Amino acid sequence: MSLSGKAAITGIGETDYVRGSTKSAFRLQVEASLKAIEDAGLTPKDIDGIIPIGITGAPAEEFVTNFGIGDLRYSAVTPLGGASGIAAVQSAAAAIAAGICNHVLIPSGRNVSAGARAGVRIHQMPQFHLVTEYEYPLGAIAPAQLYAPMARRHMELYGTRSRQFAEVAVAMREHAILHGNAVMKKPITIEDHQSSRMIADPFRLLDCSLESDGGAALVVSAAERAGDMRQAKVVVAGIAEGHPDSPSSITQRAEMTRLGIAKAAPRAFAMAGVTPADIQVAEIYDCFTYIVICQLEDMGFCGKGEGGAFVENGRLKLGGALPTNTHGGLLSQAHMLGMNHIVELVRQLRGQGGATQVEGARLGLATGYGDLGDGAIAIMQRV
Repeated sequence: MSLSGKAAITGIGETDYVRGSTKSAFRLQVEASLKAIEDAGLTPKDIDGIIPIGITGAPAEEFVTNFGIGDLRYSAVTPLGGASGIAAVQSAAAAIAAGICNHVLIPSGRNVSAGARAGVRIHQMPQFHLVTEYEYPLGAIAPAQLYAPMARRHMELYGTRSRQFAEVAVAMREHAILHGNAVMKKPITIEDHQSSRMIADPFRLLDCSLESDGGAALVVSAAERAGDMRQAKVVVAGIAEGHPDSPSSITQRAEMTRLGIAKAAPRAFAMAGVTPADIQVAEIYDCFTYIVICQLEDMGFCGKGEGGAFVENGRLKLGGALPTNTHGGLLSQAHMLGMNHIVELVRQLRGQGGATQVEGARLGLATGYGDLGDGAIAIMQRV
C-alpha cells in the first residue's frame, strides 16, 4: 500500500532560535508543540500519537502527563539522527494509514547552551560502535572529523572545490537574514568563507552547522480530516528512508560519496509520481555544506560528481532554479535536528513564507541526514 496522500501536515510550531536559552529542552518542546497543535486548530487532548525527536527528546509519557491526553494510541522512536524528523513523519503516516490514530504530534527541542548535548559521548552510542574501532583511535570523534573524509574523497574524485562549498554557505546566510527567526544575521561572502578557519580538512568554520537552542514541532493528521482543519492542506505525496552501505563507518564503505538518501529518493519520487525537475522549493539537511551537494547528486538533481558545479551561480538562492533552505538551514538559521526544514517546507507550500516565499510553490521536498549517512526524504504538495 502506498502512503501517498494518506497523511497531511496540519500543524507547525517553532520557538525563537537563539543561543544561551534559559529554558530546558523539554520546555522548548512543549512550547513548540502547543504552537503546532493550535496551528492545526486542535487541542492537546486531540493528539492520539506521539513520536518524540532527538536524544534530548522527552518520552511520550511526559506529553501524556503534561497535556492530559487520555487515549494515546501510538508512540514510537525514530533514531536516525538528523533524519529522524522525516522518518517520524513516515512512521506517523503509516500509523494513520493503518487506522491506528488520527493526529500524531512530532515534538523536538534542544538546549545545548545548558550542557544538554548528546547526553553521552558519540562513541558510546550504539549506532557508532564501529567508529570506536576504526575512527576514534585516530582521534576522529566530532562530526566534522567523521564527515570530512567523505568531502575530501569527493574533491579528489570529481574536482569539487571549497569555493563551491562556499556557494552553499552564502545562499543559506542570505535566506536566514531575510527570514528573521535565525541565529546568524550577518552577511557573508565567498571570500569570508575562504578565509574562515579550518576545522577538519576540508571543512572550514563556515562549512559547519550551528549549535543553538530552540524547539520545533509538527502535527501529522489523516488527510481526509485535513480539509476541514484550519490551514491549507499540505499532503505527504512521497516519503522514504534509506541507510548507506557500511552504515556505522564511513571510512570502511566502498563508496564514500553515496548516502542513504540515494536509496530512499527513487522510492519517494516514484510514490509521489514526480521527478526532481518538478520540485519548486527544497529544504535540504545541511549539517555541512558538502552534505547538501552530495544529497543533490544522490536525489538525481544532477549526476554524481556534478554537485559542485550545480550549486554555482546562485542556483540555490531565491530566484534561482532551485531555491533551497529558504529559512537558512542548519548552517545559518539553527540546528533543530532538521525539524525546522520540515516546518519551513510546510510554510512555503501554504504560501506563508514571508520575505523568503517562493512564488507559486505548491510542490517541494525536505530531506534529513543522520549519524553516518542515514537519509530520509519527504515530498509534499499543497492540494
